[in-house]
Amino acid sequence: MPVNNIEGSESVPLAATERRADVTVKREVLGDSVYEAVKAMVMDHVIQPGARVGIEALSRSLGVSPTPVREALARLEADGLVLKRSLAGYRATELLDRRDVEELFEMRLLLEPRAAALAAEQADDAVFDRIESLVEEMQGLPDQGHSFAVYGRFAVLDQRFHDALASASGRTLLAAAVERLHTHLHLFRLSPVTGGSPATAVEHSRILRAVLRRNPERAEEAMREHLELSLGRHLHRYEGGA
Repeated sequence: MPVNNIEGSESVPLAATERRADVTVKREVLGDSVYEAVKAMVMDHVIQPGARVGIEALSRSLGVSPTPVREALARLEADGLVLKRSLAGYRATELLDRRDVEELFEMRLLLEPRAAALAAEQADDAVFDRIESLVEEMQGLPDQGHSFAVYGRFAVLDQRFHDALASASGRTLLAAAVERLHTHLHLFRLSPVTGGSPATAVEHSRILRAVLRRNPERAEEAMREHLELSLGRHLHRYEGGA
């Protein structure tokens, strides 16, 4: 009886494993790209607020199978950008009106100043470094433009800054509550606020300085001030019946 080729017997399952890993990676990359593409359509109102989102139509438009489209819509449902109704499929959510914006900031003012204060007390240097890098990366990025592709990076980093501070609070439920609001997707979907980028960068820097100095009172105050100023910028769009 021939002796088994040990090297060969090991190489076959290894090759198969590598192939499976490669397929998984490619599927994840495809899934992410489809998610970002559909999200941009919602943010840019290519898919109108309240409009039905057809899986088959999207898959044809993007040149992919329905599976990654379904996965993307499930993620967007978690983001609060689409709704799934029994027997009716997906629809894009409606835009926030003035009252919605006020209620959103009411929630933020209850949660985020406290989170900032706790972050100043709880966070370690590694967390501080990550938050500081977010502030630095945001500086100079456009917060407005003709499409989400232009200002989307600013919006994403803005959200990450607030989520990172909430996570640094060391309070799991508090951090989860802040993240579930998906604040920045909803607000930037309305339209970017003119002049928001420079003002936001300054306000974020104040929060960061207070946190780095481990001053919880100042961190709470700086976060509250930032949210109140941000609310004012967003409510300005509704003045004069806008």
